[in-house]
Amino acid sequence: MKNYKAIGKIGEGTFSEVTKLQSLRDGSYYACKQMKQRFESIEQVNSLREIQALRRLNPHPNILTLHEVVFDRKSGSLALICELMDMNIYELIRGRRHPLPEKRITCYMYQLCKSLDHMHRNGIFHRDVKPENILIKQDVLKLGDFGSCRSVYSKQPYTEYISTRWYRAPECLLTDGFYTYKMDLWSAGCVFYEITSLQPLFPGANELDQISKIHDVIGTPAEKTLTKFKQSRAMSFDFPFKKGSGIPLLTANLSPKCLSLLHAMVAYDPDERITAHQALQHPYFRDQRAVEKRALASHRRSVFSERPVAPELLLNGWQISKEGRKQPHKNDLKMATASLGEWQRRRLRAGPEGLPTTPGDSCLRECPRPGLPPPSVAPSGPRGSLYYSSTWRAGLVLG
Repeated sequence: MKNYKAIGKIGEGTFSEVTKLQSLRDGSYYACKQMKQRFESIEQVNSLREIQALRRLNPHPNILTLHEVVFDRKSGSLALICELMDMNIYELIRGRRHPLPEKRITCYMYQLCKSLDHMHRNGIFHRDVKPENILIKQDVLKLGDFGSCRSVYSKQPYTEYISTRWYRAPECLLTDGFYTYKMDLWSAGCVFYEITSLQPLFPGANELDQISKIHDVIGTPAEKTLTKFKQSRAMSFDFPFKKGSGIPLLTANLSPKCLSLLHAMVAYDPDERITAHQALQHPYFRDQRAVEKRALASHRRSVFSERPVAPELLLNGWQISKEGRKQPHKNDLKMATASLGEWQRRRLRAGPEGLPTTPGDSCLRECPRPGLPPPSVAPSGPRGSLYYSSTWRAGLVLG
């Protein structure tokens, strides 16, 4: 830590403390997540799920990036030096009187779904998606705090008491740890509603009240859904029938497309719940997809214009057809194709500048819900855990 100067404390949680640092090398600012647990070896550090997961997930524009890992062998202390974001979603909406513009909400939700899709495609689910763990810097959104993540392919049952209660999916509440990555989509749906309305969707006081709040809004599930849950729960449960008030009655400022996506994300039955990949194709994100497509096309054109043209690719022997269009001889096309392959092989052997190279259990916790912390301190406890935690093959600095 000798290369950094502490600026001030950002927040503190059960397992770590976050501090704002300034690099003495280049003056850049970072967030330092200092783990309270002591570690005995580098192997123990590398075995942390949080580190393993983010090494796989990065680099990605919507996943928080780790700058450096600092491990002191003598004291056993471990610090994760991460990029510093402006705030989290909870801090953004806290105290607001008017909702954010829908274009901004759409932009944030599209990026959140991108992060979830990338994560799930790589065999990891987060298990604690909530406003405090979703970070923003200007218009860029990044998902952080992977301390509770698990592998999609790991064996069930999982830990029952996981994720913050208000964002916990029904299958997490009603089964003995038999849930899947679809729980992240339920949590994201709850966050979606909270961003649009500035109020939590299901603010339960305890697990029983949490289920009751869910049923008050979306109604009791079909019998076949409850039967699935009963098969993986030691205790039996029977709920009185509730039709549910419906989400539209809770707020009047949601567009039909927004409501459609929200309903798909908070489907009671996880088998019927939308995936992150499917959510990205939803009509609600049509404009976002168009913007992304144009940006990608522009980037490709700029890259192509800067790329040198190999002399071998220049075609000779053009003939002018009767229609006045230029057409190459068949032999010229074959020669050009062969030359392209040879030119690419030579470029790879030469190692051109700019050629991309391929880069070579934390405690599971429940976050109870306490009172709100002072504005100067990042939320901790149920409403918020520390939100700076990520890594990507960052250099391991040994003390």
